[in-house]
This record gives sequence, C-alpha cells and structure tokens, in this order.
Amino acid sequence: MSLAFAPVAIPLVAGLLCAVVPGRRLRWGFSVAGMGASVAASAGLVAWVHRHGVAVVHFGGWPAPYGIVFAADLLGALMAAIGSWVALCTLLAFLADPHPRLDPFFHAGWHLMLAGMNGAFLTGDLFNLYVFFEVLLVASYFLLTLGSTRREAREAFGYVAVNLVASTLFLVAVALLYAAVGSVNLADLSRRLGEAPRELVRPAVFLLAVAFGVKAAVFPLYLWLPQAYALPRGPVAAYFGGMLTKVGVYALYRLFTTVQPTRGPEPWLVAVAVLTMVFGVLGALAQEDVRRILSLHIVSQVGYMVFGLALGTSEAWAGGLFYVLHHIGVKTALLLVSAAVESAYGSGTLRALAGLGHAHPWLGVCFAVPALSLAGIPPFSGFWAKVFLVRAGLEVGEAGPVAASLLVSLLTLLSMAKIFTGAFWGTAPERAEIPRLHYAAAAGVALLTVTWGLGGSVLFDLTAAAARSLADPGSYADAVLGGR
Repeated sequence: MSLAFAPVAIPLVAGLLCAVVPGRRLRWGFSVAGMGASVAASAGLVAWVHRHGVAVVHFGGWPAPYGIVFAADLLGALMAAIGSWVALCTLLAFLADPHPRLDPFFHAGWHLMLAGMNGAFLTGDLFNLYVFFEVLLVASYFLLTLGSTRREAREAFGYVAVNLVASTLFLVAVALLYAAVGSVNLADLSRRLGEAPRELVRPAVFLLAVAFGVKAAVFPLYLWLPQAYALPRGPVAAYFGGMLTKVGVYALYRLFTTVQPTRGPEPWLVAVAVLTMVFGVLGALAQEDVRRILSLHIVSQVGYMVFGLALGTSEAWAGGLFYVLHHIGVKTALLLVSAAVESAYGSGTLRALAGLGHAHPWLGVCFAVPALSLAGIPPFSGFWAKVFLVRAGLEVGEAGPVAASLLVSLLTLLSMAKIFTGAFWGTAPERAEIPRLHYAAAAGVALLTVTWGLGGSVLFDLTAAAARSLADPGSYADAVLGGR
C-alpha cells in the first residue's frame, strides 16, 4: 500500500528539489507545495488506516521479516499527520521573516527532518527506526547551527554529543536483539521475544528505554533540552519543540506496547513520569526567558505522556496518545508566539517585555488559548487530556501520581500567568510590525486545541482505536507477517 510511504517520499523529493532549483520564489513554491502534499498524504493515510487497518509496504517484494517493511497503524499515521501539519505551520513562520543568506539551504533541512520523523513513525523495522532517527537528527543538527555564530555552534555541541551517545546505545540494543532473535522486524520481535534468551533481551530493552528516554527528555535525561532549544531561530525552536521529543515518546510507546508489552502499572515508569512532571515545571518556574520557560514545560508535559504509557491499560494509552497530539499543537503555538515576539522586539526576556497585549491583541489571544490549554483549563483540549489520564490513573489505584499531576497543572497555570502578566500586561511598548503570515502560522496550530476541546470525542475515538490496536499486538503482527 504505497500510501504508507508517501509521507516519507514526498518531503524527500521536495527537499531535493528545493536544494537544486534556482530563485527564491520558485524554491518557496516547491517548499510550501511539498509540505501541503505531505499533510494531504498523511491525512489520507489516517483515513485509510482507520477504515481498513494496518497499511503495509514490502519493499523489493521481500516478505517480512526478511525485507524492509513499512507498517502504518493508526498510531503511526496520526503522528505523521500532526507532524506534517506542524512542519507546514512552522515553515510559514520562517517564511514570514526570511533570512536571505539562509534561504538556499534551510528548505532542504526542513523537509529532510520531516522525512526522518515520518519514517520513524511508519517503519516496521527496528533498525530502520534507528536509521530514520539519524536522518531527523542530522537535519536537526543542520537547522540548529544554520546561521549560528561560532559561540552558538560550540554551545550546540552538547545537544549533538548527547544524541550521539543515545544513538550508540540504540544501535547496541538493536545488535543484542538481533543476536537474541535473529530479526529486527517489530512484528516478528513481538511474537518471538518471549522465547529469546533473557540475558540478551533485558539489557537490550534497558538500552532502548534509555536511548528513547534521552530523545523524549524524561527525568533525569532531559538536561540537554533547554539549552538546545534556546539556540536556533524562533520557528526552528517551534518545529523542534513541537515534534522532536514526541518522536522519543512514540518510540517508548512502541517499545512497551509492541516489542515488550506491559500490562498494568509499571512502578518504575510511573516514578519516572511523575519526576519528569515535577522537575520540568519547577525548572520552568525558575526561568525569566519566555523560550526557556516554554522549553522546560516540554519536559514537564512529557511526564504526562509517559504517565499514560506507564499505567499499562488501553484506556490510559488512549489518554496518553490524546495528550501527545494535544501537546504538539499547544507547544508549537506557544513557541511560535515567542518567535514572533523575539523577531519583532529583539528579546524574549520578561523584564524587557511589557504591554504586548495592547500592541498586538491577537498575539495575546494566540498565546492565551494554548497557555490555558497547557494548564488544563476547559473547554480546551488540555482539559480533556488530563481528565482522561486522571480517570485512567484512578481506575488502577494510582491516586498519589494523579494528585501529583494535578499539582503540576496548578504550577503550570502559575508559570503561564507569569509569562502573560510579564509580557502582555502593562504599558504598551513602541509598536513593532509582526507579519500576518506569522499570525497565520501560530493560529494554525492554536486552533487545534480549540477544535479538539469542543469536539474532543472525534480525536479521542481515534486515539482509543490506536490504543486498542496497541493492546492487541497480534493483529499488527498478522498484518505485517501475513500469517508467517
């Protein structure tokens, strides 16, 4: 089913065209058209998978588990769709404030990163998951350092070094699993891992959990994130903040549902989730720069996503996946607002900003809506995301972690109020122009939280169907292996 490969093939081709075509307008046209096509293809994939089940592509005619396989289930398709939409909106924000010296290069990196993300979401092979992780990371290194000063490039080295270590652990884990089972196909692993030597499987699963935990920025592996997200241009930070850690979260879900399924609460994973929530929000409260506050909130909110996974039930997984999709839209919108402010006023520190709500009232709306959603205020999607997780946690008797998650929500509201009162209230500054295209980009992702808040049952039905599929790895294996 070639549609399963389209969300990867389209950005690869578009990125190549953007790298070779002359002229800024033509390059912009190819870039935006390629992103629009990626959105359409991934949305079509969601509809097809929801109606027909897992979409499988066997490359070269080789049957699984011997050949390269793409297997798009509902989880992978949903992640590819939201990732493509975020890539389009953040690209528009970058085009709103173009940099002539960077223009010939950044389009290719933008599309390459989307191809790597979508490949990670849709591949049915653990080694190719590693390959697509590296594709998106190489693109992220490029976008992180593009146009940077020598000092900024040195500061980016920490992000590169941490991810190189995580990738090494990932590759060692793949080698151990291949030694244990003789296969790295995810469906094949789900069937045969229970019979494999435990002395190889246990360290492999541990190394995968650590590698994915680094990429997801869970406690205590998140220290690389605030500095890395403070370095690039604002739209790049929004692209990173919306999607990079969610690829790691997706990999954790795939590991503990398809490869090594968990049933019922995992105490160690619940503890990691709660600590991630708490340390992330406390770090955010201590910051005075808008982008750093928002970056540390990424860490805190990843804790909620992992909490859903840790509870180990289909209902909790549905809530966790709803939270992932909700947070992608909310966080991208907030970082795009931060990018607009930094571009117009040259600073993102609270003490240098005041009165933005008077100078740019629509920018205040674009910030207030996702900020309230992030804190879990109704009727936005963040309220329903937390309701689903609280209900799932109470059903399995995890009252303490649920209480901690509610406390973190209050602290999140406090830090959002800190940004709003510091930057948007007060005496209006001398007005600086913010391009309409930047407003459109921020509104494009901010509207997701309103839509999913008022019509959350539609998205929850999709995430519940995805969670039921995760709870039945046998159906995924049957679709990929074809009865082998």
